Amino acid sequence: MNALTIGGSRNIGYYSSVRLLDAGWNVTFLLRNPSVFDADETIQEYIKSGKAILVKGDALVEQDVKRAWEEAASHGPEGKVDLLLFTVGGTPNISIRRGLYIIPDNLVTQSLLNVLRTMPPTSKQPLPKIITVSSAGLTKASYKSLPLLLKPVYSLLVNAFKDKVGAECIMSHVCNWDWNPADGEPEENILPKGWQDLPGLPAKGSLSDVALVIRPVLLTDGECVAEKGERGNEPPYRVQDVNDGEIGGWTVSRKDVAHFVAQAVTERWDEFKGKRVNVAY
Repeated sequence: MNALTIGGSRNIGYYSSVRLLDAGWNVTFLLRNPSVFDADETIQEYIKSGKAILVKGDALVEQDVKRAWEEAASHGPEGKVDLLLFTVGGTPNISIRRGLYIIPDNLVTQSLLNVLRTMPPTSKQPLPKIITVSSAGLTKASYKSLPLLLKPVYSLLVNAFKDKVGAECIMSHVCNWDWNPADGEPEENILPKGWQDLPGLPAKGSLSDVALVIRPVLLTDGECVAEKGERGNEPPYRVQDVNDGEIGGWTVSRKDVAHFVAQAVTERWDEFKGKRVNVAY
């Protein structure tokens, strides 16, 4: 199997990609700085075996993303990419006026537009599975479900969340999901007017059977409890379709979200495709 990872230099994208590599997949990484893996013994072994492919480029540059798709396709049977894993996120800045924010304001949204608009033609092969990672707390219902003491933390993320709202609006469009305008409409610095008609953007509803949006609660750098069995007989983490209600929760580790990503792709796709899900302990 063959994956393209955008945002895989660290965190959920990295841990998920390593799990896929361990399972025998080919994984192509689009990286602004491929040197990020120079001292990574795990990735280096997969580079030597030809399973991990590094492409230098920036997801904000459309031609770089197009080249990453082409490189990924060249490593799959019949030029096929089986999975797009999109986990782009910026390092937050903080100011008194803006709270937490990222630069540029539309990092995630513009990167996602570039990725979807440069997808190879699919007339001769199936669409790839598409997984994007968003966040809990974006919508009014999701924010309401958060533990009371966490709400001030999420309030600091208002500006950074505008970018994720833009990305969710894109996914809602291409998957034909309802998006409540009360949950926020992207400003023009996030999504330009008429973005739905941008050349190359998949048609409305065309990705409804191949996409999964993951909305984890507050992320930690903790261990993967799904592997260590630290929760005894309890499920290692909870996963729920947001259409069945928001599950709230305090935290979940990035490594456990990656565990879910790998499980969803390799074992439980029919259960989760076409959904937006929360993940939390």
